[in-house]
Amino acid sequence: MARKESINIDLGAWAAQAAEQFRELNPRQPGQWPLLPKLAAFAAAILASVVAGWFLVLSTTNAELDDLRQREQLLRADYRLKLGQAANLGELRNQKIQVQEYVNQLEKQLPGKAEMDALLSDINQAGLGRGLQFELFRPGQVAVKDYYAELPISIRVSGRYHDIGSFAADVANLSRIVTLHDLNISAGPPAGGGAAPGLAGGALNMDAMARTYRYLDPEEVETQRSARAKAKKAKS
Repeated sequence: MARKESINIDLGAWAAQAAEQFRELNPRQPGQWPLLPKLAAFAAAILASVVAGWFLVLSTTNAELDDLRQREQLLRADYRLKLGQAANLGELRNQKIQVQEYVNQLEKQLPGKAEMDALLSDINQAGLGRGLQFELFRPGQVAVKDYYAELPISIRVSGRYHDIGSFAADVANLSRIVTLHDLNISAGPPAGGGAAPGLAGGALNMDAMARTYRYLDPEEVETQRSARAKAKKAKS
């Protein structure tokens, strides 16, 4: 029992001495601190550095991990897309061939610059063949687009209702592409026997804007390409 009491007394004295060293420390002069406060401050500094470094490394690692996870999702989606394309490669090639054939057919419906006069004559003959009277047939200014040119034609014809309808159908069935826009049908003066306008013996007027299209000549294609290149260069 006496031995245990002496140990308790020694430990108590050591604790008292240690606590005494931490009293009345001057934070402005840590070099004059006793040994135990210096060791405790050193240990605390090391611990704080380790903790700060750990959190810094951990936050950086978490950010990198999030980036890698997002990249993984993008790569997975890209992989699925390419896998589907690879599985349907044969079908996609067939579709490409079909689309190219369709484009070639559409291009054949576009006249060249030298064929435009013949096309205008076909439109005029379609109206005359239905017994219509052309009061206006005026081609406008050619508008050159990226891959084709568009020619507007102002048309005003007069005739019977069914003849005007047949004329519109004939224009739609031309071998070349011709579209009618801004149609406006109005009553005209009665024909011959004074029948009511719009009936079998009456006359109607149709105002419309016909638009026909042609493909560009190689020189025009090169001009358009140069213009796009200059515009792109000016923006940059």
